[in-house]
Amino acid sequence: MAAGFSFIHSPWIHTMNRCVFVVLTALVFALPAQAQRIFENNALRGELMVTAPPEALLNGKPARLSPGVRIRNQQNMIQLSGSLLQQKMLVNYTLDGMGQVREVWLLTEEEARRQPWPRTVEESQRWQFDSTLQRWTKP
Repeated sequence: MAAGFSFIHSPWIHTMNRCVFVVLTALVFALPAQAQRIFENNALRGELMVTAPPEALLNGKPARLSPGVRIRNQQNMIQLSGSLLQQKMLVNYTLDGMGQVREVWLLTEEEARRQPWPRTVEESQRWQFDSTLQRWTKP
């Protein structure tokens, strides 16, 4: 070894190692976005239009968003209700104990094609839900 020189061995010195690390990290964070979303067994299907938060129309009838409402867009990221004003959206949703909208999922095209899906509490009580397949069956 030459006097005065110190060789440091680090995997970060080599460009290829850094590139592989960045690509693998990006893949790890991208995978959850591709996964199938899991809907609760009490989720109903409907059309939501936020009029003036927390006020909304649910299936054409007045509804109220709960104070802690979570609205998830098609990428499963949280969306603020104010950014959805006056847009009619096909959604799956749940209600809280006071009848206010608690959870909302804006549906992808593939999710919207899943039929049948209950639109009323009465239907969801009569039908059977397979939580693994995320499918409803009528009796």
